[in-house]
Amino acid sequence: MRKDAAVADDRPHRARHRTPEPDEVLMSALYREHAGPLLAYVLRLVAGDRQRAEDVVQETLIRAWKNAGSLNRATGSVRPWLVTVARRIVIDNHRSRQARPQEVDPSPLEVMPAEDEIDKALWLMTLSDALDDLSPAHREVLVETYFKGRTVNEAAETLGIPSGTVRSRVFYALRSMKLALEERGVTA
Repeated sequence: MRKDAAVADDRPHRARHRTPEPDEVLMSALYREHAGPLLAYVLRLVAGDRQRAEDVVQETLIRAWKNAGSLNRATGSVRPWLVTVARRIVIDNHRSRQARPQEVDPSPLEVMPAEDEIDKALWLMTLSDALDDLSPAHREVLVETYFKGRTVNEAAETLGIPSGTVRSRVFYALRSMKLALEERGVTA
């Protein structure tokens, strides 16, 4: 046997086993006597959600520990106090969830592809180049009808030309635009 092991065995028996603090004795007794019935009561309050019920029971016992001085002086059963505290915790949790918006998991947003601004910019540059290839008359009818969203009659009134002319120019402008885009590698 090692020398230090022999010295360790010479300690008095009570030094190896410490006496529990009064709060620890109280908490052990509270847990032993009340945790089971309190959990069953709270389970009914939280619609069977065991995890929430266990959290509420734990919080109730922590509050009992913090108020151990007043519980020691109390006469009679402590269970009504524990039930009241547990019920109030459940109510407070319910109110706090109602008061703020529901939290959402951001992970689906991370896997969603973001719109590629480069592709959009390249498309607008190609479209602008193709529009530059059109005659001014064809370009202005396309701008009025497609980009500004005007009807044929509104475009005719704005441009000061007959509506039949607008229709004809739109037809030929679209044909020219299609060819200009195909030259740039854009296919329909």
